[in-house]
Amino acid sequence: MKIESHTINDISIAEIISEEIVINNTEDGLDLLGNLYYQGFDKIIIHQQNITPNFFDLKNGIAGEILQKFSNYRVSLAIVGDFSTYQNKSIKDFIYESNKGKHINFLTSTTEALQKFGG
Repeated sequence: MKIESHTINDISIAEIISEEIVINNTEDGLDLLGNLYYQGFDKIIIHQQNITPNFFDLKNGIAGEILQKFSNYRVSLAIVGDFSTYQNKSIKDFIYESNKGKHINFLTSTTEALQKFGG
């Protein structure tokens, strides 16, 4: 795993670059949040392929637990990927509602995430 650092308007943004799944479970998500938070990053970009597909099955609670911690620490998260493959109404609604807020966003590109974080 590599951390690509971006700075926009004095905001430190970490982009996770990896060929592997970085978040397999709730603990992985919390570890990532903690490590990046203590390194001084205000916002985090992670790619869909770096998150277990179980994250997108809302019944198991992984997404809710991880995203609640990001909100509690006030660290913004952008998950970048192609979410059109999810046809389940609950995940579509979840993504839609998340994108209305400022802390958690599901976006299509790193460029879009950086623009969102840059304000």
